[in-house]
Amino acid sequence: MIKVRIIPTLLFKDYGLVKGIAFDSWRRVGSAMQAVKVYNLREVDELVFLDITATLQGRPPDLETVDELADECFMPLTVGGGVKTVQDVQRLLRVGADKVAVNTAAVERPEFIREIAEKFGSQCVVVSIDSQRLAGGAYEVFTHAGTRATGLDPVALARKVAELGAGEILLTSIDRDGTMDGYDVELIRRVSEVMSIPVIASGGAGNYEHMAQALRDGKATDLAAASIFHFTQQTPLEAKTYLAAQGFHMRFS
Repeated sequence: MIKVRIIPTLLFKDYGLVKGIAFDSWRRVGSAMQAVKVYNLREVDELVFLDITATLQGRPPDLETVDELADECFMPLTVGGGVKTVQDVQRLLRVGADKVAVNTAAVERPEFIREIAEKFGSQCVVVSIDSQRLAGGAYEVFTHAGTRATGLDPVALARKVAELGAGEILLTSIDRDGTMDGYDVELIRRVSEVMSIPVIASGGAGNYEHMAQALRDGKATDLAAASIFHFTQQTPLEAKTYLAAQGFHMRFS
């Protein structure tokens, strides 16, 4: 039985960690290195590190920062932000990333996903899809840290990148991000129902029951979260304990 992963997300901007609401109103939440050291002690299954300004600023991944963090990170590390070429992927893997997250480039040049999968394997390719709900109930994919509309439906994009070799989908609701009002269960379900690869739900977790809803009703495979761990006393281990009591298969050390 595949076990659910609890995956904290670290958003990196201008040399520090930030957290916003709906991809806006960013505020500092501390040091990336300190966060890694804390999560090392908290039975976290994996960690996602996203440089949210790399693509907007037109720069490649910050290899020096990733190298430093990877040296201290005792769990699988997914790194995203500014990943555009196979060389970017290769360099990130060499400095310690276990997986790479691709967002904007997956929309601008979908064949890039196939190139990564063929060279390094699908297991290291995470396609990050940021989606916003439109009037009428449809959803649209946004790129460039949520600043550019694409006209794409997240279900269609997820299907396409899965066919090209993506190993996982990191699905984030822009509307729910940072609100702690709960995941967008409908968005998660729409994507999860057509996927044969893991779908990591992201955006909106405020309590453990929200996590259970994303798994039970949204059919998510795994859970990413940030604000719940930054701004409350709730912890990854408590989340696992709660979800295990609800019948979900969790990982415990």
